[in-house]
Amino acid sequence: MTDIPGSGLPDTTPASEPRLAASVILLRDAPTGLEAFVQHRVSTMDFAAGMVVFPGGRVDAVDQSGWDYPDELLQAHAADWRHTSISADPAPAATKAGTVLAAAIREVQEEAGLSIDAADLRPWANWITPTDMPKRFDTYFYVAKPAPGAEPQHQTTEAWQSLWMPVDGILGAEAAGTLKLMPPTYYLLIEIAALGTVDAVWSAGHPVVPVLAPVGSLAAFFKERESRR
Repeated sequence: MTDIPGSGLPDTTPASEPRLAASVILLRDAPTGLEAFVQHRVSTMDFAAGMVVFPGGRVDAVDQSGWDYPDELLQAHAADWRHTSISADPAPAATKAGTVLAAAIREVQEEAGLSIDAADLRPWANWITPTDMPKRFDTYFYVAKPAPGAEPQHQTTEAWQSLWMPVDGILGAEAAGTLKLMPPTYYLLIEIAALGTVDAVWSAGHPVVPVLAPVGSLAAFFKERESRR
């Protein structure tokens, strides 16, 4: 289980309902090691301002229809998400899995100009924003391997820069304090870095266990990271 620092204080504030969201960890093998495509968000955003993130965003109404993914793929994704809110009601789980998958594919197209096939995304993690945060998301993370020659671009106004970076380099820069990561990004990159290659990530046994960080954990995370520098 991911060890997330928290305040230890009880949560007495009514929590806002988290919105469904999808995020995609685009990966490729490079001569210097495994790389991820990341975006450096502008400092004026009302969520994750100034952070380095993966392409993604909230699930919209447009994602609920218009797609035709293979039933076996949706059933497999629903099984991978079986411990999450998607599968709280098993009957529509495959349809909900399709909706979140559609959002992931749409966000990669909108934010990185990349068309990616549904078969090239694998469910990887589910993180829910702590209940003490004013804006909350129930985020479904995928790992993805773009087709050979497919090249994502920087084309979102939510970030000032989008580029491939070595996974170890991202973590090294975070440790040095030259860039900032949200807790899910940090912990997911640590997992991926330990695997080393796209094939190793793709073939790894990795059950999805939802992570709801405790109250006060975001402030505690940044304080703990700062104390290590």
